[in-house]
Amino acid sequence: MAGAADGGRRRVSAALPDFPWDTIAGARATAAAHPGGLVDLSVGTPVDPVDPLIRDALAAAAEFPGYPTTVGTPELRTAAAQALTRRYGSVELGADQILPVIGTKEAIAGICTTLGLGADSTVVIPEVAYPTYEVSALLAGARAVRADTTGTAPGGDAALVFLNSPSNPTGAVMGVDELRAAVAWARERGAVIVSDECYLGLAWDAQPVSILDPRVCDGDVSGLLAVHSLSKISNLASYRAGFFAGDADLVGELLAVRKHSGLMVPFPIQGAMTAALADDRHVDEQAARYRARREVLKPAVIEAGLRVDHSEAGLYLWATRDEDARVTHHWLAERGILAAPGDFYGPSGATHVRIALTATDAQIAEAARRLRSPGA
Repeated sequence: MAGAADGGRRRVSAALPDFPWDTIAGARATAAAHPGGLVDLSVGTPVDPVDPLIRDALAAAAEFPGYPTTVGTPELRTAAAQALTRRYGSVELGADQILPVIGTKEAIAGICTTLGLGADSTVVIPEVAYPTYEVSALLAGARAVRADTTGTAPGGDAALVFLNSPSNPTGAVMGVDELRAAVAWARERGAVIVSDECYLGLAWDAQPVSILDPRVCDGDVSGLLAVHSLSKISNLASYRAGFFAGDADLVGELLAVRKHSGLMVPFPIQGAMTAALADDRHVDEQAARYRARREVLKPAVIEAGLRVDHSEAGLYLWATRDEDARVTHHWLAERGILAAPGDFYGPSGATHVRIALTATDAQIAEAARRLRSPGA
């Protein structure tokens, strides 16, 4: 009997949606059958080499035999704080305002639970959003509400607000005034803001702003957490390298729980992160690669009859033919191009597809060629 097997426990997995990428196996097979092979633009996974400076730092830290600390090394926390100020104009942060994490997906998925949210809590997520925000709420047993602006969110019961600028998947950028309004709204209600800023260093047609920018928060980071990843800007997706930054009290609360849970970034990864955060050259070079790929792919997408909406920053083109996303998705698959259907990201994405720039120069050029060639 079901009850006997689970001992009365709540089946958490039953509350979760299907894993999105499991639903496009058929389209993947169609795209893979193309005579020219598959061009996979469905996932934002880096394909470019890890910079030698980072690999050398990883090797140099590899001899340490003991357990790393959950809080991270002082060198890592200092490098992260300085990078945020240097690269993005964030307020000056202390070491107690930085916490390394084992990849930001893990951190986002667990934060609602870690902060003690439950069935009586409401979590506000964007209308079109990275799926893990909703998963974070569901894992905690909380209620997720979609709202593009806090002005359209529920009244006074929000406990946590996820922001994402530049957005995954749309590439939309929130300006200073919009971010200031979100901070004011959250503070009126005592809600925490978790701002996913993993694409902040990839700006094309607009300049993204951090929630920790003094123009946004007036130098007061209370109730604010920024989430930063080295997966995209430093090609470190396989390293699972990220960190929280912001309110020292919130960072301390997360640290206390993560210490009990044994959530520690491996020491060699911390060494690599320290080197990556101290070096801006490789970040600028990688951004230039993505800009060049975007300049090849975006015109071809438009010439193929799709409209590109938003996409001012980040690693994706948010494109539509004003039809069901799965129809467009199949049309691309017939050309050997695999994208991500917009319904992955919420009902409001149901007429768009997300096309990633994370492929080699040759693959991007081939995708552009197929889009420009009828029947290719």
